[in-house]
Amino acid sequence: MSRQPRRAAAPEASGKDLLRGTLESMILRVVADRPDHGYGIGRALERALGEGAVVEDGSLYPALYRLGRRGLVRGTWGRSEANRRARFYTLTPKGRRILDVRTRQWTSFAEAVTHLLAGASR
Repeated sequence: MSRQPRRAAAPEASGKDLLRGTLESMILRVVADRPDHGYGIGRALERALGEGAVVEDGSLYPALYRLGRRGLVRGTWGRSEANRRARFYTLTPKGRRILDVRTRQWTSFAEAVTHLLAGASR
């Protein structure tokens, strides 16, 4: 007898998709609070995640570009605190909707993993 795999609670995103989109979701969360430039977003993520988590520029900036291409963030040129030219990113209305969905999906996924790691079986 063949067992069918369980479907994810949220059909629009699998656990693998959630893990792959985690950096993008975290970026959306940071710019939801206030516009910021790439360097500032990276530092905000590192402060939130602790010393053990380094967000490399090679991951951060491509994620920002992807978010911009999909219309989830908007970038405008301005001046940083150090008076350098920098692109400041803000969350778009579409980005806010996606952030809300991803937050619910992540919470559900994290609860399931926590349940499993606590030794519970289904």
